[in-house]
Amino acid sequence: MRVLVTGVKGQLGHDVMNELAKRGYEGIGVDVEEMDITDREAVERVMREVHPDKVVHCAAWTAVDDAEDKEEICRKVNALGTENIARMCRELSAPMIYLSTDYVFDGTGTRPWEPDDERHPLNVYGQTKYEGELAVEKYLEAYYIVRIAWVFGINGKNFIKTMLRLSETHDTLTVVDDQVGSPTYTYDLARLLVDMLETDKYGRYHATNEGLCSWYEFAKEIFRQANREVKVLPVSSEEYPTKAKRPHNSRMNKDKLKEMGFEPLPSWEDALSRYLKEIL
Repeated sequence: MRVLVTGVKGQLGHDVMNELAKRGYEGIGVDVEEMDITDREAVERVMREVHPDKVVHCAAWTAVDDAEDKEEICRKVNALGTENIARMCRELSAPMIYLSTDYVFDGTGTRPWEPDDERHPLNVYGQTKYEGELAVEKYLEAYYIVRIAWVFGINGKNFIKTMLRLSETHDTLTVVDDQVGSPTYTYDLARLLVDMLETDKYGRYHATNEGLCSWYEFAKEIFRQANREVKVLPVSSEEYPTKAKRPHNSRMNKDKLKEMGFEPLPSWEDALSRYLKEIL
């Protein structure tokens, strides 16, 4: 199996390439230098040349607050870029995995979001990822839309690295406690994505590590496991305003994974423990 992976310099693309290699598949990784996904001609040229059997589309604009000021470029990457890839996947009859986000939902209530719930994004980033989903659904029948949240991996920036960096200069930190969701370790997610590539069980899925927490609880567990003496104080989203509105409810129902025969991801606490061993 020959798999084209976009966004290989990011946290997830890096791990997907490793997982493909581990299983003896041919992974062809591209980032903006090799294939600018916003350039339709470049996408057509590279994808015809590579002629992949399947595609894992990890490349995205993920700077959520910046997106509010840079809507045009964010849409170019997340919506138009995804459409360019989906069109070519149709031409090449290549099934595609599109990585999406909990931000396609409005974050209200406390019920976990179902994969087929109506989508009402709260901010520019969520809206453009939603438009990416629509492009995949428009051009393809053989696709997996996999929504993830609170991502962390070896490559790139994430909440855990930020907390550890802040712990070197602060003995007290305030973290929001009214946004609830589940972290996602890219190492675990990559395993699941390659499991999916080995099947034709297409559709929309939610995939995060098991268990729920608030950002406040996540921060406390990071410092506990890393043996850092930092006092964490809970604050509300109103007390810690951000440019882009954040969903309060990022709970996502992952039952469909088990129903379709996929192995769920381990607990987020277990994932955090393994991750800290990698980076500390």
